[in-house]
Amino acid sequence: MAAESVRVAVRCRPFNQREKDLNTTLCVGMTPNVGQVNLNAPDGAAKDFTFDGAYFMDSTGEQIYNDIVFPLVENVIEGYNGTVFAYGQTGSGKTFSMQGIETIPAQRGVIPRAFDHIFTATATTENVKFLVHCSYLEIYNEEVRDLLGADNKQKLEIKEQPDRGVYVAGLSMHVCHDVPACKELMTRGFNNRHVGATLMNKDSSRSHSIFTVYVEGMTETGSIRMGKLNLVDLAGSERQSKTGATGDRLKEATKINLSLSALGNVISALVDGKSKHIPYRDSKLTRLLQDSLGGNTKTIMIACVSPSSDNYDETLSTLRYANRAKNIKNKPTINEDPKDALLREYQEEIARLKSMVQPGAVGPLEHHHHHH
Repeated sequence: MAAESVRVAVRCRPFNQREKDLNTTLCVGMTPNVGQVNLNAPDGAAKDFTFDGAYFMDSTGEQIYNDIVFPLVENVIEGYNGTVFAYGQTGSGKTFSMQGIETIPAQRGVIPRAFDHIFTATATTENVKFLVHCSYLEIYNEEVRDLLGADNKQKLEIKEQPDRGVYVAGLSMHVCHDVPACKELMTRGFNNRHVGATLMNKDSSRSHSIFTVYVEGMTETGSIRMGKLNLVDLAGSERQSKTGATGDRLKEATKINLSLSALGNVISALVDGKSKHIPYRDSKLTRLLQDSLGGNTKTIMIACVSPSSDNYDETLSTLRYANRAKNIKNKPTINEDPKDALLREYQEEIARLKSMVQPGAVGPLEHHHHHH
């Protein structure tokens, strides 16, 4: 089984108003065609990093999607698991990269583009029947909640089974036949998320969220493959002193930092080579991303950074994480004939209904006549 590395792209957003008001200087430089990022320290020392992609202030959601995300989503349609996650401090452009701006076509983010891509592909692939489902969860204060459930206050349990891997018990699945249906679910769930103002960002995500699209395809011979695309929006990581966190915000920040440091520890343990034990169980986030980091999944990390010298420390920390993540090896395989394929149930149901309407068939309706 071929191992492949987690692919890492770094994206630097433009200066925001706060940074302009503070008259901060530029500390990030890029040579995009070779994926090089250099960070200039306040004392003038430069650190260089190389990634699978480097996207500077003028880059678009379209470029990032076409360069690195497109091939991953193609693989999901073929039956692989894929994960895309944005990493970085609050206000560095994670949600912008994942969601983007709907009204500016070039700046639509990874998620809406993936929806379009999946439904275009499922509509135009010859001789394969497709079924698409979505689920959407958030991890808030180390509790997992269903953003699309009847009761989004309810805490859900993470379970693990040999044939299914790690999953969330009771997470609702929603059939989607087209892009508008997916977007409606995304919007509904997004509006149920925990956001709260911090000094860094007026609507900072205070939770991690995972929107998953399940793509099942059935070929003419009846064989089924099931791909799964996880679209992950992580909560903001930064030092509490900078966000002015107190009370509930501080409690949230502590939990956020716990899961992000657990993510860091998992990344470190995976690339360290000496670690026998990978600490996936240290947080709900790493538990749910277990397969994406070192498992049966193709994974992309979009590391988001600010260009400003004011955020030098956070940017250095993000680049170090991202640099380590490049060395994680996953072992993705196509998921063929999964036991819990829903398409199979539909096929059986269709066959059953067909047999009922055939002349001479003895279905439940005829039984009634015999009894009465």
